[in-house]
Amino acid sequence: MHQFKTSCAREKLKEIREFVAEVLGNMGLAENDAHKIILAVDEVCANLIIHSNQCQASERLELFVEDNGDRKVIFEIIDYGQGFEYCNYEEPDLEEIIRKRKKGGLGIMLVRNIMDEVEFKIEKNRNICRMMKKF
Repeated sequence: MHQFKTSCAREKLKEIREFVAEVLGNMGLAENDAHKIILAVDEVCANLIIHSNQCQASERLELFVEDNGDRKVIFEIIDYGQGFEYCNYEEPDLEEIIRKRKKGGLGIMLVRNIMDEVEFKIEKNRNICRMMKKF
């Protein structure tokens, strides 16, 4: 189990990407697959830092990476900010986003397309995002 704990400051996203890249680099993943996974983890962490915690450096984010050697990797991201009600998430209409030239709103859809399993839950005073990718 690998872990990374940091503050919810936007500039910490680079360190999170570097941590995930290092962990994945030791697993023998194809470079393209590793970049996709890094993108998905970065997107979730960015959303939690920006939206759930309003970039408050006094708040914290915890990232755990589990590699059991069974050709899958599990990420668990925990924060203590405002929870995300995943059960209310509706995938955006891509055509409408293009037509309106809207920026943003595609992150969760991207994450769901990259990862094999994505789960958000609110437990006690914390938010947990659990993602799994087989390789």
